Amino acid sequence: MANDKLVTCLWFDKGQAREAAEFYASVFPDSHVGPAMQAAADYPDGHAGDELTVDFTLLGQAFVGLNGGPAFKPNEAVSFQVMTDNQEETDRYWNAIVGNGGQESECSWCKDKWGFSWQIVPRALMKAMKNPDHAAAKRAMEAMMTMRKIDIARIEAAVEGVDA
Repeated sequence: MANDKLVTCLWFDKGQAREAAEFYASVFPDSHVGPAMQAAADYPDGHAGDELTVDFTLLGQAFVGLNGGPAFKPNEAVSFQVMTDNQEETDRYWNAIVGNGGQESECSWCKDKWGFSWQIVPRALMKAMKNPDHAAAKRAMEAMMTMRKIDIARIEAAVEGVDA
């Protein structure tokens, strides 16, 4: 794994960890699916020999997917914030997540089909919201509040005080 000192473990319903890891690796660069670990004994939601975990790297970060069963579900308290450099990259990530059984939410947020929340955030949005001109930052935030997927041209127009 890329970093074995701190690895984020994601809990999936039985058998979904590999599917999710393979999807994430197909969408994001610097990502790949690594080895799996089979359960050495029966466990509450599985049997000896079942795929218990799968290691994967996502955007260079180490994760382990745990096929833990239906006991726990992800929620918006934790999300993956992916910074993008342009509209094409923003659209590609957003459309991949939403188009694979996910759902749109507000202000750059969407949810994948496994229930994990993502923020697909153009760097241009963060720059606009940190603008030292408070009125420009306010306009950018107000524009963002009307969006689901972020439209960089509309954010930049808001900073300038014009309609896109």
